[in-house]
Amino acid sequence: MAKAAGPAGFECVNVIFKASRISPKKLRQSLFGNAVHVFSYDWKKAYFRFHDPFSDLAFALEVEKGGARSIQMAVQGSIIKYLLFTRKGKDCNFHSLCAISKREQEQGLAAALASILWAAGATEKATVCLIAEDTYITSTPDYSGDDFTERLQLFELLEKEATERFIYDHLQCFKGERSHGVILFLYSLIFSRTFERLQKDLDASTAHLLQPSAGGFLCRQAVLNMILTGRASPNVFNGYQKGKSQEILHGVLTRSDVGYLQWYKDASEDDRLSQVGSMLKTPKLPIWLCNINGKPSVLFSTNRQLSSDWKAERRFALYLYSGRPPQNTPVHLIVDTHSHHWERNQHEDEHVPRRRFSPVEMAIRTKWREATINWNGTVPFL
Repeated sequence: MAKAAGPAGFECVNVIFKASRISPKKLRQSLFGNAVHVFSYDWKKAYFRFHDPFSDLAFALEVEKGGARSIQMAVQGSIIKYLLFTRKGKDCNFHSLCAISKREQEQGLAAALASILWAAGATEKATVCLIAEDTYITSTPDYSGDDFTERLQLFELLEKEATERFIYDHLQCFKGERSHGVILFLYSLIFSRTFERLQKDLDASTAHLLQPSAGGFLCRQAVLNMILTGRASPNVFNGYQKGKSQEILHGVLTRSDVGYLQWYKDASEDDRLSQVGSMLKTPKLPIWLCNINGKPSVLFSTNRQLSSDWKAERRFALYLYSGRPPQNTPVHLIVDTHSHHWERNQHEDEHVPRRRFSPVEMAIRTKWREATINWNGTVPFL
């Protein structure tokens, strides 16, 4: 490995596949379980782009259908974290999210990606993948080329601030059309985590990171947990548990900054292995990536006390961003955890109570049991 001066004047380690012991086959195997599968079209065209600056969705990424969507929404949570709670000199209110400029959008994206990669690298180093002009690997019978994985160039950064500056200087590689930006970020995430750590993170339930679905690929939980916590835990419960065959399954070990909620219409509430644990339900900041019937969205509050003071949980506001058209402004929800007027009529439909509430409400109630939600005139969706 040879050291090279980065464009911002700092030093980084420049590694090329051809000059290293890292094989793109190993990268493919960690993703698909083999080296023959390639990313589908929806993945290849996915990149990070914002809605218009100085708009109701200035803080939000535009996302489309496909497997890359869950990664974009997970990164969205970290962008909100930066814009509301991390950047200096700005008030933590909803208006500040709508008043950001294009430069602030770019700073937010660079800070979010760098923070995620740095955590995946165990706060020791991060690896950023870019696409070079030259091809270093050719296709073989057991490896299918895709014209960009074979041109990967890896940059190792030894400081978090240097990682953020490097990404900002090369942000077009992640936010440019036809940049394969989401795939490059996923590659960077894997190399930051390292194959050795990934092997330790995963368990018998998850051998690789993506799963086939309807002609494409969806992220397994390990990818989302790696973005949220830095560790590719395959499950959402706390700590370790025994599976149905007595194998040891790996859950979440640390409380994350951005949390996670999930609700599926057909999920069994008695299945302990599918229940989200407190590490993800109660994050350090009031931001949650949500998986609602397989559709990702983000819930967040501008009140930092919501995640640290139980008194703030009596009645509070949440904002919902689904990334799905035609949503052109975040939904403003009012959550009341001490008003149970809904119980009076529950006996009328006691065999199918879930039909009385939207999936969003059901997801919120996995965190705040029996809470009521006021949609402020918006028709419930998701």
